[in-house]
Amino acid sequence: MVHQIAGWWDSFELWVAGLPFIPQFLVVLVGMVPVSFAIAYLLDRTLRALLRVIDRKHGPEPTLPAVPDTVPADLAAAEARRTVRSGAH
Repeated sequence: MVHQIAGWWDSFELWVAGLPFIPQFLVVLVGMVPVSFAIAYLLDRTLRALLRVIDRKHGPEPTLPAVPDTVPADLAAAEARRTVRSGAH
């Protein structure tokens, strides 16, 4: 069975190689465009499923540090300072 497929493929390949450029280009285009789209579609679906499995959004939520209710003394003192201007007009 494999020898029959290999023989058919060899004869098809020789037939395509014997064609002039434009028909050869069209035969390859008609064959490769659907195959390329099928490979791209299968890769897209496979990678989408794989990335959905390992997605970070579905993991545990990170804990955030507690926010203090009061303003530290050094920040409160910074608000009391006067703004310095450059003097440029």
